[in-house]
Amino acid sequence: MFRNREIQHFTVLFLAINGAAALMGLAISPAAAVLVLILAAACGTCFFCFTRTRYLRIAEMSDQIDQILHHGGHLSIQAHQEGELSILQTEIGKMTLRIREQNDNLKKEKEHLADSLADIAHQLRTPLTSVHLILSLLENTPNEQEHQNLLREMEDLLVRMDWLITSLLKLSRLDAGIIVFQRQTIDVSRLLNDSLRPLLISMDLHNIRLDTDIPEGASLEGDFDWLSEALQNILKNCMESAGDNGNITIVCQDTPIFTEIRIHDSGKGFSKEDLPRLFDRFYRGKSTQTAGYGIGLSLCKTIVSRHGGTVTAKNHPQGGAVFCLRFPKTFLEHV
Repeated sequence: MFRNREIQHFTVLFLAINGAAALMGLAISPAAAVLVLILAAACGTCFFCFTRTRYLRIAEMSDQIDQILHHGGHLSIQAHQEGELSILQTEIGKMTLRIREQNDNLKKEKEHLADSLADIAHQLRTPLTSVHLILSLLENTPNEQEHQNLLREMEDLLVRMDWLITSLLKLSRLDAGIIVFQRQTIDVSRLLNDSLRPLLISMDLHNIRLDTDIPEGASLEGDFDWLSEALQNILKNCMESAGDNGNITIVCQDTPIFTEIRIHDSGKGFSKEDLPRLFDRFYRGKSTQTAGYGIGLSLCKTIVSRHGGTVTAKNHPQGGAVFCLRFPKTFLEHV
């Protein structure tokens, strides 16, 4: 306690004042000097006891904080007490709770990162293994036609790997919050046409019919390129689900509060086990025939959420799957 400079200065000042008071009392009478000394001793003793009690409480709080930081203990809050130290102790308790929550979140993020890295490694290892296998087959395949077929298959695998890596980079940039979306008014018809353009040839080859009902002038606010990416991932999913001779219906509802885009395919829909996890990263569904890497829908949800919108999926009562994207009229980027 006496190592504190403030206490040292106060003690010196206290002794000097009381010494001067005792000398003045002695000038009056010895009894007055004794009385001054007795009062000084009493005040000094009270101050010492009071200060020592505060130091003991501070030392106790310091020990508790040390236990929290190094041993995961808990800060005990003394109930029904008032004063500066009690207020300080309460605030420290709040701070430690926030620190503990942040530490728990960091642990969860580290675990998520480790799981994500393991998933990425697994997703990349599968096509890489196939590429190595094809290369070994190419060395032992004299037939020119088989040679060309293997080269096309390897090219397809490399294209899928390139898409996977590109999508993962987009997701990582979105997760890091370094993407700043442009704010602009987007015509829904133009947005859908841009999203469908890369898929039209494939839809034509599989004889997939497309029906659209877009009100004239329907619009939403956001980043055109990123929203086109989000819609394209859903349309790819619907196209694969619809299959040959399937049907995809796109309906837009434009209100003063929100703009909603519903996409319905004529496929088999989703199983009950898959519905809650459709937008989870790397989730490919229970079906072993499910194509893709479980990236597209996750990327779509991240983009839509960052635009302040929502995306949901459900089974249509008449069969098939329905994706519903809803955007508020006022664009507010969510990080």
